[in-house]
Amino acid sequence: MENFKEIKTPIDKKAVESLDVGDRIRLHGEIITGRDAALPRLVKLIGSGESPLDLEGAVIMHTAVSPAGISPTSSNKTEIENSILPLSQNGVRMHIGKGALNDHTIEALNKHNSVFVVTPPAAALLTSKMVSSEVVAFPEEGMEAIHRLEVIDFPAIVAVAHGNSIY
Repeated sequence: MENFKEIKTPIDKKAVESLDVGDRIRLHGEIITGRDAALPRLVKLIGSGESPLDLEGAVIMHTAVSPAGISPTSSNKTEIENSILPLSQNGVRMHIGKGALNDHTIEALNKHNSVFVVTPPAAALLTSKMVSSEVVAFPEEGMEAIHRLEVIDFPAIVAVAHGNSIY
C-alpha cells in the first residue's frame, strides 16, 4: 500500500505533530481497547491516582474484543467521548473510533497534542492485523474489558488533528 505514514507505539508528540487530517496511517505496536463500560472506570481510577496502565504515548481504540473480532464503536457516545479529554491529559496520543466528535472534544485533542483516527468498519480486516490480545483491566466486563492488543499494519485515517476535523 502506498502513501501511508508508518506510526509505531508508544507515540511521541513529534509523531502526532506530523499528522494532518486525511493522512492515511498504519499503526504498529500496542493498542489499548475500551468502550462504554470500561473507559469511565479507567478515567475514575486515573482521577484517584490508581491507573492500572501507563498511558504515555498510548493508543486507545473504542471497541470490545470478542471471538468475532474487533471493530470500532461510535466514539461520540457520552461515556466514550467524555473519556477523551482526561485520557489525552494523561498521555494518550491517539484515539481510534468512528463518528463525528463535538467541538469541545476537538479543542481538547488539540490542546493535549492528541489525534482521533477512524478505521475501515471491517472487523475481518482489522482483526487480521491483530497479533495478540490480553485483558489488562476490568476482566469482569467480559468482551468490554480493557485489552492490550499487538497489531501490525493496522490501517486508519486521521479524522481530527490540530483543531481541524474532516466532519
